Amino acid sequence: MKKLNEILGTEFPIIQGGMANIATGEFAAACSNAGALGMIATGGWDAERLRQEIRRARELTDRPFGVNLMLMNPCADEMAEVIVQEGVRVVTTGAGNPGRYIPAWKEAGIKVLPVVAAAVLAKRLERYGIDAVIAEGTESGGHVGEMTTMALVPQVIDAVSVPVVAAGGIAGGRQMAAAMALGACGVQVGTCLLASQECPIHENYKQAILRAGDSDTVVTGRSVGGPVRCLKNKMTREYLALEKRGATLEELETVTLGGLRRAVFDGDMDRGSVMAGQVAGMLHEIRPVREIFEELCAQGPAVLAETAREWGAER
Repeated sequence: MKKLNEILGTEFPIIQGGMANIATGEFAAACSNAGALGMIATGGWDAERLRQEIRRARELTDRPFGVNLMLMNPCADEMAEVIVQEGVRVVTTGAGNPGRYIPAWKEAGIKVLPVVAAAVLAKRLERYGIDAVIAEGTESGGHVGEMTTMALVPQVIDAVSVPVVAAGGIAGGRQMAAAMALGACGVQVGTCLLASQECPIHENYKQAILRAGDSDTVVTGRSVGGPVRCLKNKMTREYLALEKRGATLEELETVTLGGLRRAVFDGDMDRGSVMAGQVAGMLHEIRPVREIFEELCAQGPAVLAETAREWGAER
């Protein structure tokens, strides 16, 4: 089976995750120029803003990049058309079933890689002719499912015949090696890129990521069917207390409304929605994205080779 970089035409078998309000055209271009597949996120935008960001990315890179369409966005229909009109070559999708958009995208020659949190959805989407599927475990930041990456990826691989990309909880060579051992063709990463020089988040956000420990994330929104993983802060504590009391969706939304923008742009680490995955506790320095990608791709195979030698010596 082809590796992800062969499918996408990139240097590394890595996709930059579609992080709302963070993955701009400029950041996507920086990740593409660094050898991965940069992705423009669409959460919180309208179709015209997406068009502007696609054109901005094209100004800054001649390498492949794509768009992550958040299907919950009320402008998803218009955005799906913009993706075709602007000649985007790769689309990933999240938070829903993209089936109704896939025929038009495939007709336009676009590679489609839906993000899934369960094997049953991956199997359903394979019928539409998708090029690969991204199996994202609950360790990831932002909107999450329930299955862990270690459990999800092999079950998705067994369920479909298309290549599978592993996502969720990948920030170093050992996790890259684990994804390879599970049979993934490549990985998608997000949280580790928050600690990059190029990432356009507030400095307070970056420092919060660096200070985070292994148990400093929490999932909010399970009671209303919208689980989101963030760093623990005053906002998450208030939200979880409301959930425990059986608060309505409207009551809960008053706590989180505008929370991600407060974190990303204002640096509000108390009331902001500081989305991050469980690997935040592994991040200890700000580095260029190129260095992050190089380390993942160098250490992964090295870890596998060393493991094979150790196991061989034990026999």
